[in-house]
Amino acid sequence: MRARLICALLAAAFLLAFAAGCSVNLEEKRNIKEAGTEAVSASPEPPEAAEERKSEAAEEEKDSAEKAVSETAEAEGGAAQQPGEEPAAEADQNAAQAGELPEGAADKTPPVITPPPVIHADGTVDGAAEDIAEQSGEVSGRPSEAEGAEEPGSPPAAEPEQKPQDADFVRVKDYIPDIEVLLMYATDGNFTGRVIYDFTEAYLRYGTVKKLAGAQEVLKEKGFRLLIWDAFRPVSAQFTLWAVCPDSTYVANPNTGYSSHSRGNTVDVTVVTMDGGEVEMPTGFDDFSALADRNYSDCTETAAANARMLENVMTAAGFKPYSGEWWHFSDNVSYGVEQSFEPPKG
Repeated sequence: MRARLICALLAAAFLLAFAAGCSVNLEEKRNIKEAGTEAVSASPEPPEAAEERKSEAAEEEKDSAEKAVSETAEAEGGAAQQPGEEPAAEADQNAAQAGELPEGAADKTPPVITPPPVIHADGTVDGAAEDIAEQSGEVSGRPSEAEGAEEPGSPPAAEPEQKPQDADFVRVKDYIPDIEVLLMYATDGNFTGRVIYDFTEAYLRYGTVKKLAGAQEVLKEKGFRLLIWDAFRPVSAQFTLWAVCPDSTYVANPNTGYSSHSRGNTVDVTVVTMDGGEVEMPTGFDDFSALADRNYSDCTETAAANARMLENVMTAAGFKPYSGEWWHFSDNVSYGVEQSFEPPKG
């Protein structure tokens, strides 16, 4: 019995020792395995693997950033756009199609460029140019329909001034303001000793005035100006002159052909200094002696030189000189005798 007990104790002790040994072996194996794993982990990584790992990390970082930006934009867009509203770009496009401008678009609208109207010689405006001007809301000389009608009590808009035709009669000073005018037949200081007509302003055809203006400019460069003694002469005045002096050398016979003065293209002129001073010429006005012709051999050298200067300037400007009177010049362009126009009195 006792022996059996001893044998049992020995067997138990052996089993305990064997189990402890096994446990130690297992622990050592585990430690060896872990040590091997750490050694493998600590070994240097191949360059290709490192580069691949960096690339993957960069891609992940880029994706994360793009996702964050997209989420932020969606959040802001959702906050700015109320439910039921259409996007701003679509709203502007729809407004443009409907003929409406979005807020602030008026400041960006380009200005309307209106082509100037084409004015012809007769003063009319070219129809096509006027139509274009009307489409843009502007027509020269009058308001557009968009501006509305004139307010009650306001003065009517002034009509645009039209350019005269060459055959139109115009007041000379309106186009040559610095020319001198002293109509001798509007005074009694002429050869008749009486007033022949009752107006004091010189009138001529517009085409003739343009040529006279050219002569004036040339004379001003020489220190002189023109002085008009006679310009347009009504037919009634010509009959009066003929009655006083029926000599066709000095007065045109109105019964056979009238005077070129009655055509509005003839002028009697002399020259004065820039301040209006008298300049020596062969004779005075309406001198019916031989001194009045264009011979110039029977007058002083100064008078002859001044008369030749006037003749040369007027001829270059487009006038024909009359041989019997150094002061008398007619436009190269002829017009019909005017029997209805009368200059205003005064």
